[in-house]
Amino acid sequence: MPRNSDVATSRVLSKLLAVIVTVVVITTLYLAKTVVLPLALALLLSFVLAPLVTGLERLRLPRIVAIPIVLLAAGSLLGAVGWTVLVQLVEVTDALPAYTTNIHDKLQAFHQSKTTGFARAQHELDNLSKQLTSLSSEFADSREIIGETELGSSPARPVSVQEVGGSQGRLDAMSGLLGVVISIVLVAVFTFFMLLKREDLRNRLIQLSGHGRLNLMTQAMDDASHRVSRYLSLQWLVNIGFGLIIFVVLHLMHLPHALLFGALAGLLRFIPYIGAPIGALLPTALSVAVFNGWTKTLLILAIFFCMEIVTANLLEPHVYGKHTGLSSLAILVAAIFWALIWGPIGLILSVPLTVCLVVVGAHVPNLQFLTVLLGDQPVMPPEARYYQRLLANDQREASQVLETHLKSASLENLFDTVLIPALNLAEQDRHRNELDDSTVTFITQTTKDLVDELSLRGGDTKPADVAVERGADEKIMCLPVRDDADEIVGIMLAHLLERAGYSATAIPIGSVDRMLAEVASADPDVVCLSALPPYAISHARGIYRRLRAQQSRAKIIIGLWNYAEDPVKAAAEISGGELNLICTTLAQMTLQASLASGTSLKRVPSLTPS
Repeated sequence: MPRNSDVATSRVLSKLLAVIVTVVVITTLYLAKTVVLPLALALLLSFVLAPLVTGLERLRLPRIVAIPIVLLAAGSLLGAVGWTVLVQLVEVTDALPAYTTNIHDKLQAFHQSKTTGFARAQHELDNLSKQLTSLSSEFADSREIIGETELGSSPARPVSVQEVGGSQGRLDAMSGLLGVVISIVLVAVFTFFMLLKREDLRNRLIQLSGHGRLNLMTQAMDDASHRVSRYLSLQWLVNIGFGLIIFVVLHLMHLPHALLFGALAGLLRFIPYIGAPIGALLPTALSVAVFNGWTKTLLILAIFFCMEIVTANLLEPHVYGKHTGLSSLAILVAAIFWALIWGPIGLILSVPLTVCLVVVGAHVPNLQFLTVLLGDQPVMPPEARYYQRLLANDQREASQVLETHLKSASLENLFDTVLIPALNLAEQDRHRNELDDSTVTFITQTTKDLVDELSLRGGDTKPADVAVERGADEKIMCLPVRDDADEIVGIMLAHLLERAGYSATAIPIGSVDRMLAEVASADPDVVCLSALPPYAISHARGIYRRLRAQQSRAKIIIGLWNYAEDPVKAAAEISGGELNLICTTLAQMTLQASLASGTSLKRVPSLTPS
């Protein structure tokens, strides 16, 4: 058996190894970006173009022919867009001198609109600047009067000489252009071979990283491919629609070169966060030069702002859905990270690459932290979040957890799936002596208050016919078995029965003799035992036997909330072999209590969780 120290050392070494691997990978991505960046771009293009190649193959066209056709078509489209944008930019630059008069008039009007206080402050700053200049000249004159020698007049004051090389601007431009051309060629070549050998590459990656877990890696790769392909396709459609709307609006406003600004608005939206503001800045700046007054300029800004708000907050979440699986913060962090490593291209690749990381984390247990950090799914279930906020003495956020769940579920479902599991977590911690008395009191009292509050304003439930006819004449009592958690669940059950039209009472927790005496004085028709496993089962056995001896006529239903094992066996253990109803959820208990109060109780099979 390995010792604890060996296990701890192994964990530390594994974490250290993970840190080292992460640093090496990031360093490699940065230093080898000349090769890695074209590979990443080619992978991105292969995701987009693969469906087109597959479509041509279904038309009986060989893959070796289909791929060049798709690449040429995509290149021609991108080239046409780029050439159109370039030509439009040149035309805008050439037309700017014609708008100098309008720009000068607006600046002059803005200058005249300055307040008197601002003009006075500017005048004082000008005077101060003139005084400083005068003092500087006087100081220079005094140095000459003192007899200070000029530079180069003696060996002690030599003249500084700097060698200035010839202009390298053309060579730098040529080398930069050559680098762009080489990168484009590499991307095209890599894309061609990735599309040509995509099945072979997939199999090699699965074999390399699967280590016998072929099903796991296959699911991961299929999930990543599906998410990235769908995201890119939908993003193309959304951005094209965005650009077309901007083009039409600007054209109707008679802004010159509206086609250019529509194309730029659509293309720049591929860059997260900063692309849309840049796309709005260019037409806004031109409108300042073209139009008289500020009305159309402000209108253009408002149009871009409203379009971006609607697209980013309403259209994209509806269209994309959960296909990306990234949180907003993860998209921002990913954009900054990939931009620092690969520059502007990293911004475009940030979302697809991060999606791949999240998918891998979802399928590989050792990398699950990636999904937790970057994914958009809640990392804690509602019951854990509710219990955690109670541990932090934060009643407001705990209430918000319940309110959020209640918007999409019924009160009965809220009790069964959130509050009862949360009470179970608290009971486990309490029996491990991990909670002090003040925390237990806060959790108990807060949950009671929230249960009462939600029950009062949770809406009316239409009572069943049996409740209308006989429910008012029948008495149902909810008897806690062991502690406050059992009492709280009994209160929930009583609220649900009352909302259904029955006369139900929840007995407060106390001594067994006092609770049984209260039951005897009320003489109910149905008694529902409330027991939160696993610690309440042994107490339920003793209470059941005393209750049966005291109330031979009453119908007894046993509630073992969220019991994961065999409820029939547990019911037989509690009742000493008698056949009784046993329920594991409040929904089941509400139904069986209503049936027991309205009709004669027959031997009904025990209910198990649905």
